[in-house]
Amino acid sequence: MEPFLSTNFNFRALLRGVGVAILLLSQTIVLDAHAQTGESKSCPSTLNYSMLRLQDEKPVSLCQYSGQVLLVVNTASYCGYTNQYAELEKLHQRLSGQGFQVLGFPSNDFGGQEPKTNKDIAHFCANTYGVKFPMFAKTKVTGTQPNPFYRNLIQLTGVEPTWNFYKYLIGRDGKVVKTYRSQVSPSSSELSQDIQKALAQKG
Repeated sequence: MEPFLSTNFNFRALLRGVGVAILLLSQTIVLDAHAQTGESKSCPSTLNYSMLRLQDEKPVSLCQYSGQVLLVVNTASYCGYTNQYAELEKLHQRLSGQGFQVLGFPSNDFGGQEPKTNKDIAHFCANTYGVKFPMFAKTKVTGTQPNPFYRNLIQLTGVEPTWNFYKYLIGRDGKVVKTYRSQVSPSSSELSQDIQKALAQKG
């Protein structure tokens, strides 16, 4: 019986050893995956949010825009400033190759001027203004329950949107550079100069 007990003991020890090896290997794979994405280290807290894409309502991480200069705008389809869509798209097309993105967030918070569904908004933006810059699903950007991304912007700046097409400029380092009221045109010299300064800064 003694040899049998000894063999049984060794078998159990072997199983434990295999189990530990598998656990260590799985942890290594997970750590390697995080190292490859780099999101846990390089994504600033300002952008560490997942939002729904306008076209298909699939979640996307804002971390993908880390290191870029961002103009965050809450939009609406039936506003006196709706024609800014065209200016925003021109700005996006002109500077996207330099590390610049416009991010649009449709909202019905002001005057009920965005009553459409996400599908309708996407169709309107693409067909009326040729919008190709990233757009996200209709959301709340002010009041008691703004989405987490906007809530953080408001907390960081002490400024919340007062109407449609309010703008936040975020630098390459993820910090908010400046905010702009709705009447500030995307093609204004003020905004253009601020964007160029932000683009010249390292992340």
